[in-house]
Amino acid sequence: MAPPSPHTRQLLSIDGLSDEDLHSIVARGAHFASGAGADERPLAGWVAGIYFKKTSTRTRTAFSAGALRLGAQTVTYGPGDLQVNTGETVEDTGQVMARMLDVLVARTAGPDEELRGLSGGGRLPVVNAMSAAEHPTQGLTDLTTLQLRFGRIEGLSVLYVGEGNNTASALALALSRYPGTRLELRTPPGYGVDPAILARATAQAARNGSYVGEAHHMEGLPEDADAIYTTRWQTTGTSKPDPDWRQVFAPFQVTAGLWRANPKAAFLHDLPAHRGEEVTAEVLDGPASIAFDQAENKMHSAMAVLEWIRHGALTGPTPEGRPA
Repeated sequence: MAPPSPHTRQLLSIDGLSDEDLHSIVARGAHFASGAGADERPLAGWVAGIYFKKTSTRTRTAFSAGALRLGAQTVTYGPGDLQVNTGETVEDTGQVMARMLDVLVARTAGPDEELRGLSGGGRLPVVNAMSAAEHPTQGLTDLTTLQLRFGRIEGLSVLYVGEGNNTASALALALSRYPGTRLELRTPPGYGVDPAILARATAQAARNGSYVGEAHHMEGLPEDADAIYTTRWQTTGTSKPDPDWRQVFAPFQVTAGLWRANPKAAFLHDLPAHRGEEVTAEVLDGPASIAFDQAENKMHSAMAVLEWIRHGALTGPTPEGRPA
C-alpha cells in the first residue's frame, strides 16, 4: 500500500476537479471505451474497497470490474457489513480503512460529511459513488457518453426532464465546465435542483460562455437539442413526502413527442428505468436511445477515475514512464 500523502486525491464532487482533471478523466474514459488500454495495469498492487450502503447495479459493477481490469484487487462491503452498524463512528472506520486500503469507492446516499469521515482524515482517497447531494461519477459518465457520441462536448445542447436530483446536479456542474454548452432543466415544481448547486452551475456556465437554466413546466421547450436526458422518478435512498407526487411528475414524462422538435437528439438515462413512468418504452427501446451504451461507459469512466486517483491527469494513450 502506498504511504499516506497530504495531497491524496479525492472525488467527492465535480467541483473538486480542476478543468484539467475533468477533461483528462473524460478523455481517458473515451480512450478505455475505444478498446485501447486493455492490457494496461496502472492499479497493479492496489487494493480497492467497494462500499455500497444502497442498491446499485451499474456503479458497483463498473467500479468492481474496472478496478480488476486495471490490476487492482477488491474488497466489497454491503450495507450490513461494517461496524458502523454497531456504533463505531464513521471517522474511526475511515482511520482503519486508510491503513489497509488504497482507495475506497463509497455510495452512502447521505451527507458528504460521511464520505469525508471515511477518508480517515484525508489519508484515504474516496470516490463518491453517490451521495444525497451529487452523483459525480454519473456526471463523468454522461460527459464520456456525449464525447463518444458527438466527438465533442463543447457547444452541445442538452434537455434534461425530470427530478432535479443528484444526477441532475452532477450533470449541471459537469456540462457547465465546457464552453458553449446549453443545459435546459425542466423539473417538477418542488423537485428542482438544489438552489446552491444550481447557482454554482449557472455562474460557472456564465464564465465559460455556456448556459444552465431551470423551469418547472414543459412549455416552450428548446428545439434542436443534441440530447434529451431523464432519470427515474424515485431516486435511490429517498422518498417523497407528498402522496400525490406522481400527479406532479406526470407532465414530465419523456415521450416520442419530444423528438418532433428535436429529431436528431440522442436519448440518455442513468438507469434503472421504469417504462411507463419517466419514459415510455418507445423511447427507451427506440433508435434514439443510447442509455445502455451510457451504462457500459460507466465502467470505462470508473477506470479513468481510479487511474486518476493514483496517477493524476492523463490524456490519450498512457505515456511511458508513468509515475508509480
